[in-house]
Amino acid sequence: MAVRPIKLSFEGALGAQLSARLDLPTGPVRAYALFAHCFTCSKDLTAARKIAQSLTMQGIGVLRFDFTGLGGSGGDFASTNFTSNLDDLKRAADFLRHEFAAPRLLIGHSLGGAAVLAVADSVPEATAVATIGAPADVEHVTHNFAGYLEDIERDGQAEVSLSGRPFVIKKHFIDDLRAHDIGKSVGKLHKALLVLHAPMDQTVGIENAARIFDAAKHPKSFVSLDSADHLLRDPDDATYAAEVISAWARRYITDEEPVNEDVPDGAVVVRETGLGKFQAMVLAGHHRMLADEPEAVGGFDSGPSPYDFLAAALGSCTVMTMRMYADQKQIPVDGIRVEVRHDKIHATDCMECGAEFEQKGGKIDRFERIITLHGDFTEEIREKLIAIANKCPVHRTLEAKSLIVTRDERDR
Repeated sequence: MAVRPIKLSFEGALGAQLSARLDLPTGPVRAYALFAHCFTCSKDLTAARKIAQSLTMQGIGVLRFDFTGLGGSGGDFASTNFTSNLDDLKRAADFLRHEFAAPRLLIGHSLGGAAVLAVADSVPEATAVATIGAPADVEHVTHNFAGYLEDIERDGQAEVSLSGRPFVIKKHFIDDLRAHDIGKSVGKLHKALLVLHAPMDQTVGIENAARIFDAAKHPKSFVSLDSADHLLRDPDDATYAAEVISAWARRYITDEEPVNEDVPDGAVVVRETGLGKFQAMVLAGHHRMLADEPEAVGGFDSGPSPYDFLAAALGSCTVMTMRMYADQKQIPVDGIRVEVRHDKIHATDCMECGAEFEQKGGKIDRFERIITLHGDFTEEIREKLIAIANKCPVHRTLEAKSLIVTRDERDR
């Protein structure tokens, strides 16, 4: 199942626009997950990408975003603290709930793991929580800049170097960390918990996993990440973590009802994603697709164009109609392939067009359908199968005159 990424943004707790990415499976969306990245990291870390990719293969859409002042998000990192990070995370859950559906799986890496444990109680729809290399005490994060703590206490702030990048850490950040009790949050966590941790993690020691696991009630699980480092830099380690989370989550995210976004029965809903000039989300029942235009005309080429969808409708209808006929007549057709091409041509240049088209003048839409059949049957049977393609309902709709009625939503 391929991934359809959508770039999104929403307002964070401090008023800045937060950069987000939603990875959707192309088929039915069983549920949504929310991912929180590690301290000073971004949503595009290898581990985050791998986990999102693995979950989409299971039909789970994954929203990951950059906290205020990090990655592609706006705002000033120096003005943030753990409380504002939790508020950003709650805003992300609210955004998913409003625009798509509330997350049923929460995933956090490192400090992001502590964050999802802290907010899990405020996301009642979530049934499962997974953490990777999470600290049992959020003050643990101060070891990243332990040499600057005296300066921060004395001067109110200090510029520190984290992963080779400068960050300003203020005293209110340190004070806020002391106000949070992750162990207490874990103790009242009424959700399934998966704790993943590497025994040789040099950033957050394995004893943190033991404290989280001991504080949690069942159902709870622990999986060792063996020789992985804290950031899961090795793609194989990230892939392993992703596969474990994906397999574990299946037990707690059941196929009750595919997530629908209030799509009326018998309707197809198309709405802008807010990314680029043309990209739109197509909602058909519980199916999610992207529509877009090629880069040559200003789009991102992130999905089929409207005419591609039209050609797809003709091609798929043709395949289905021919298959129904073959099955009814017990014709041994091993495979049907239909290639559809669309062009706009001058009516006077159309060799297949009748007088009706020639009288119209100007350009007309021409769909060319090339059919490939596999199987052991006579030439006469092949001709009958090709002829039945013209009875495809979409074929008839395209050739007939259709009525399109446009109404303002307020006139319903």
